[in-house]
Amino acid sequence: MEMYTNLFNKMAGTCFEKCASRKHKESDLALGEMSCADRCVSKYLESHEKVGAVLQKANEAQAKMQQSQMEMQNAFGAGR
Repeated sequence: MEMYTNLFNKMAGTCFEKCASRKHKESDLALGEMSCADRCVSKYLESHEKVGAVLQKANEAQAKMQQSQMEMQNAFGAGR
């Protein structure tokens, strides 16, 4: 839950900083600001998903390598 809260806070801060006008003449976002925020959130989540997929593959590869090392150690130990 903490990870999602952190993701949301970073995304909201980044997209607000990028998209919201500094003038704040109106209480609602302008059409351009809403479009910018939609694109920003979409890109932020897409990039977060891609990074997560890469990290998951790296973790899986590391787990396989550790498994292979354990199997080799077991085979070497059994051959004595």
